[in-house]
Amino acid sequence: MKRRGGWLAVMVGVVMVGIIGCGQEAPKTSAPPAPSKSVTDSTGQAIVDSIKTPLDKSRAVEGTLEKAAGKTADTVKDATP
Repeated sequence: MKRRGGWLAVMVGVVMVGIIGCGQEAPKTSAPPAPSKSVTDSTGQAIVDSIKTPLDKSRAVEGTLEKAAGKTADTVKDATP
């Protein structure tokens, strides 16, 4: 009978440790500091500039192509009898 009582005491102890251990809160970790507004603004502006520059170049090329197409159309009109 002593074996059964000892085994029961150990099992009750394990269950109690599990219940108490689960009830504890996780340790709080510190969050990384938020970046300053000026850093965020300058990064955002750099992203906008990196997108805007190629778009401006493509618009300039588009304008050049439209002018060339217009000249070609005028030449074809003049050459047609």
